[in-house]
Amino acid sequence: MKILAAVDIGNSTTEVCLAIENEAEIIRFLSSSSTTTTGLKGTISNVTGILTALEEATKNAGINIQQISHIRINKAAPVIGGAAMETLAQTVVTEASMLGHNPKTPAGIGIGFGKTIKLKNLDTANLEEPFIVIISNEINYEDAATKINHAFNKGVIITGAIMQQDEAVLVYNRLSKKIPIIDEVKDIHKIHENIVTAIETALPGQTVSMLSNPYGIATLFDLTPKETIQVTPIANSLIGVKSATVMKTPWNDPITIQTIGKIYIKGDKDIEVDFSQGAHVVAQAVETAGQIYDITGEPGTNIGNMLVNATNNMIALAEGENVKIRDLFTVDTFAPVLISGALSGETRMEKAIAVAVMVTAGRLPMEAIANDLAKKTGIYTTVAGVEPVMAALGTLTTPGAGFPLAMLDIGGGSTDAAVIQENGIVKSVSLAGAGELVSVMIQSQLGLSSRHTAENIKKYPVAKVESMFHIRLENGEIIFYEDGIDPKIFGAVVILTPEGMIKIEEDRPIEKIVKVRQETKRAVFINNSMRAIKKLELLNIKHVILVGGSAKDFEIPAFLSTAFAEMGIVCGQGNIRSTEGPRNAVATGLIMGYVGEQTNEI
Repeated sequence: MKILAAVDIGNSTTEVCLAIENEAEIIRFLSSSSTTTTGLKGTISNVTGILTALEEATKNAGINIQQISHIRINKAAPVIGGAAMETLAQTVVTEASMLGHNPKTPAGIGIGFGKTIKLKNLDTANLEEPFIVIISNEINYEDAATKINHAFNKGVIITGAIMQQDEAVLVYNRLSKKIPIIDEVKDIHKIHENIVTAIETALPGQTVSMLSNPYGIATLFDLTPKETIQVTPIANSLIGVKSATVMKTPWNDPITIQTIGKIYIKGDKDIEVDFSQGAHVVAQAVETAGQIYDITGEPGTNIGNMLVNATNNMIALAEGENVKIRDLFTVDTFAPVLISGALSGETRMEKAIAVAVMVTAGRLPMEAIANDLAKKTGIYTTVAGVEPVMAALGTLTTPGAGFPLAMLDIGGGSTDAAVIQENGIVKSVSLAGAGELVSVMIQSQLGLSSRHTAENIKKYPVAKVESMFHIRLENGEIIFYEDGIDPKIFGAVVILTPEGMIKIEEDRPIEKIVKVRQETKRAVFINNSMRAIKKLELLNIKHVILVGGSAKDFEIPAFLSTAFAEMGIVCGQGNIRSTEGPRNAVATGLIMGYVGEQTNEI
């Protein structure tokens, strides 16, 4: 009697499957486990995670690790999926100060126009021209209101104010004449005096209209047609904010366009393509090239640097053996770009390209992992079948699966697909672009400071906390809580994780969050799945089975099922060994592969 352990080392998770072979060479599966992969896939540091998974699996089976006779490790595909965000055209506005702001407590309604003046200098202000008062945090709201009212009494024309503290309402309530006031401007020290300035605060529930319109800015500042074109990036960046300020300063070469470079594809057909033409053009070039042998980037450009970094990572991992970029995936998206001259780190959304690459090498040092594991456990350890082939074998244990079978595994760095025919021949492909790219795009489009938040938004639904006792889910359903909800998240949009609600710190409408999440998933997962179908020429396939972590996502299976249904293909989640759901396909396939090897020996 022999106990076998199969280990699948993935980019994100390490999975184990235990089975027992009796004297009649009949295999019975015992248990399985999953843990987070330790270190970069294909390195010695993976052993720590493997040992943790083995301990859990043996505990589930009621045995100890020393009872294992043979450990089989997947022959990990020597690929790394890298993701990055590159802006198509970065607009830098020089020597133009602006502030697009969304403070929680602005005060007043309307437009103010005039030269900037510090509060302390109001006593000597010219009575013939209007002013915008600058109030730093060195002055409390009562003193600020008193000084402004005193200036009003002297005949000083004050049309608006900009404050550093969040005290606009407190000042506004104490003024004898009402003016629009913006507060929470942390970098107020950047605002100089005697600068011609416009300020706008919107009605409740509305956004600024004059300063988000280039012709509105031109009207206030009496701009020429050329200057109006130059302020368009500023106007665009102020769309959707509740309050804003624009300050006219000297213009010297105000617009600079920074291109991101070209890529050079070496394939059946060599192609050169400029990224500034957009994701669709780049994607078409990748497909036109046929089989790709390598992709390089224009030296010194954004895309060139990204590709160099991606290959350097693999060179270090695979000891420099035949490292090439064999696939590149692009999606048009948007990215926040910092505007030069902004007073509080303001950005505008620029068109961008999300990029993922697939870097391959001749081999990964899997034998070193096997040797280290054998040394630490004393158990005979071998490196076995190729990953996609093993995944296809494991997928066959799904009830209702049959030949020919197509398997789709969407991971963190790559989208892997395989088809297994009745004669046992397996054809597979690994493509760039998967879960990590989706996270990059969600973080960028929503302007999130944390990648972890983007990951959670990708994985789980969101809801709005509407009272201390109920939330409204993104689908409109209402859930009540008898014990009440933490007051700290009242009014916030939260992510509904298995561990509980997580507040999204950035103020983003729930509708936008859902739209970005769903559109991003469709753009990456559906497009790449269709690319896989095309490359594998799955013309006679009627069933596609989803395996891996993404198959457990609450949206992806439905998105893909709908897309494949239009092609007359049935698509759904796998259920490995009728018990594991879509997980454990590779580990299960390693056990099945062992059975096949023994049969062939006989």
